[in-house]
Amino acid sequence: MVTGLLFILGLALLIGGAELLVRGASRLAVLAGVSPLIIGLTIVAFGTSSPELAVSVRSALLTSAGADIALGNVVGSNIFNVLFILGLSALVKPLSVSRQLIRVDVPIMMGVSLLLFFIALDGRIGHIDGFVLFLGILVYTLFTIRQGSKADNGAAGMQKNRPENGWRDAGWSVMLVVIGLVMLVLGSHWLVKTAIVMAERLGISELVIGLTVVAAGTSLPEAATSVMASIKGERDIAVGNIVGSNIFNILAVLGLSALAGTHGVRVPLPAMWFDLPIMIATAAVCLPVFITGFQITRMEGLLFMGYYFLYTLYLVMATAHHKSLPFLTHIIVFFILPLTGIMILVPLYIQMRKGFVKGLHRRLR
Repeated sequence: MVTGLLFILGLALLIGGAELLVRGASRLAVLAGVSPLIIGLTIVAFGTSSPELAVSVRSALLTSAGADIALGNVVGSNIFNVLFILGLSALVKPLSVSRQLIRVDVPIMMGVSLLLFFIALDGRIGHIDGFVLFLGILVYTLFTIRQGSKADNGAAGMQKNRPENGWRDAGWSVMLVVIGLVMLVLGSHWLVKTAIVMAERLGISELVIGLTVVAAGTSLPEAATSVMASIKGERDIAVGNIVGSNIFNILAVLGLSALAGTHGVRVPLPAMWFDLPIMIATAAVCLPVFITGFQITRMEGLLFMGYYFLYTLYLVMATAHHKSLPFLTHIIVFFILPLTGIMILVPLYIQMRKGFVKGLHRRLR
């Protein structure tokens, strides 16, 4: 009972700390005149990913079991972000997708997912790998800010709306950021400790605990932010938050975790050949889904959520060595995957053909 209460309290501190951190950082961004798109991709995305950062780095500083949670947390969070959070947000209200996200940020998310796979082929994310990954988040942040300033996505208007009491508001915002960080550190400590204890008592591997319970728990700030943004019609916040969070998780969270761990972060074989490919697939499927009509429909959102529940069911059955696992595997491979491919690729083909015909008509004119 004590372990369960500490786990819940740790999650509450993580969510509350992330909320304060995002609120303070967003306010600082407004005072600095940063555009809404950049807030979604960087300030909000990085802020809502701070629980993953706190948990994973803390885990890497502990035992090898903690390192498994660090990897599982990042991979599981990225899968949860795309399949569950985007799916739920699209079910609430179909999401329009910015063309800049399709041209730039989604391909970057796919690229860093593939980079992580190739780095992990030797079974470990070492210190040099961690440095390369962390350097990547610095480059991405500078690139995104530069792109945002070129696009001029409302930054000029935000400059005009700055409040008069700038210094007072800035001080209050910095205080929120500091309090949020303290809550995150404390919450991550309790969450990691209790997660390892629960894994040992239930006979579930630390990797599976990281991929499911910890990943979903630390992704709740992204869920709350994207769903609320979907309700309010803030498309850049809703989708940009997820894309930016996934990039941050791989580059910053895993990068710092590898640097913090004594021997880096170990990559178990199940994660290497099952969970990492699924993470790459969820990143890749965003591109054709986003291109078709530049939105995520309710049907596509339902499909995403169905896949997340199927993935979680598979993990639980595999851990329990359930006798129905081969049957579920055959259904996924021979029915669900081909059907999904048809549902995604056919609309993409129609969309591309329409674009080709329109372009041909313009040339003939």
